[in-house]
Amino acid sequence: MKNVLVITYSQTGQLADVTAQVVAPLRAAGHFVHLEILQPVKPFPWPWPIVQFVDAMPECVQEDPPPLKPLGIPADVDFDLVILSYQVWYLSPALPVTAFMQSAEARRLLAGKPVVTLVACRNMWLAAHDAMKRMIASVGGQLRDHVVLVDQGHALATFLTTPRWVLTGKRDRWLGLPPAGVAPAEIRRASRFGHALVDALANDRERNAAPMLTGLQAVEVNPRLAISERAVRRAFGVWSRLIRSFGKRGAWQRRPILLVFALYLITMILTVVPISLLLQWLLAPLLRPRLERMRQQLELPSGSQDFNLAKYEQH
Repeated sequence: MKNVLVITYSQTGQLADVTAQVVAPLRAAGHFVHLEILQPVKPFPWPWPIVQFVDAMPECVQEDPPPLKPLGIPADVDFDLVILSYQVWYLSPALPVTAFMQSAEARRLLAGKPVVTLVACRNMWLAAHDAMKRMIASVGGQLRDHVVLVDQGHALATFLTTPRWVLTGKRDRWLGLPPAGVAPAEIRRASRFGHALVDALANDRERNAAPMLTGLQAVEVNPRLAISERAVRRAFGVWSRLIRSFGKRGAWQRRPILLVFALYLITMILTVVPISLLLQWLLAPLLRPRLERMRQQLELPSGSQDFNLAKYEQH
């Protein structure tokens, strides 16, 4: 029997469902699994009031989280594997997860340990993944695998369905568009990662440097979106510093500049991102070799290959 620590924060419940699918085979195999749900001292609202939603951006980008309630992780357990299950907010890890990664507990629990990261989000997660890789390395952890489940529907459709879900809590089919969030069938299929981890732990593969979840379509990168995401991330960096110069999160002095940022964000979604995607589509023949190299690099360590699907989806 191995000891597995699962750290998670799921505001909508979707990531909790994905995490449960991954964890269930581990528990069924007899492994000890401690599930730690991060709880901010002051809970974040759901659904989000629009002002509070926009006001969270600067601290997300600048990695300045609010405090967490004390953790309930047993101090006498030496964990063999850590699973970090996190949401993406403004192209960054959700603030509660950032708070954990900056804590002394993170260093104590992750130092020298193999780590698997698990994400369920819209479709832009690369910047958050880069930030999480840096945070894991800073506390001495060893990133072994990365799993990403993305929302159903075209990227342009999710520009409408995701904000509706975030601001109203409604995620059903709307205006002919698919429901917001990851498809239920894809959430159920996430159990394949748990079955693969059961095999890996049985063979002590968590002690090796190689990934344990290859061949399971753990992550698929759209390099065209990656280019757009980089541009948006740079813009968020500028805006976050500007907004923070007007005061701390929740300060009334930030309201006017937050309104300007919200208008900028809407304009960018309606114009800059679609134009960027259109230009990349038109230039695809010229960009294809570069985009393919980018895709292969960004899909590391677990990759998009499918050679192990039949083995682990038959359970």
